[in-house]
Amino acid sequence: MIKSLTIAVAALAMLGTSVPSLAANPPCRDKSGKFIKCPPKATAKPVRCKDAKGKFTKCGTPGAKPA
Repeated sequence: MIKSLTIAVAALAMLGTSVPSLAANPPCRDKSGKFIKCPPKATAKPVRCKDAKGKFTKCGTPGAKPA
C-alpha cells in the first residue's frame, strides 16, 4: 500500500512540473495547423505625464497627469 502511494505521489509530482512549462510557452500554429515561429510579444509603453500647459514632466510633480 505504501509503495503504490509513493508511486502515485511521484507520478503526480512529475505531471505537476511538466504541465506549467507547456502552458507558459504554447506552440504557435498557422491557419492550416502547421507550427510557425511565434510573433514577438508587445512591450508595455512607458507612462509619460504632462503638466497643465501640455509639456512633458516627471509624474511625481504637482499637477502632472498621465498622457
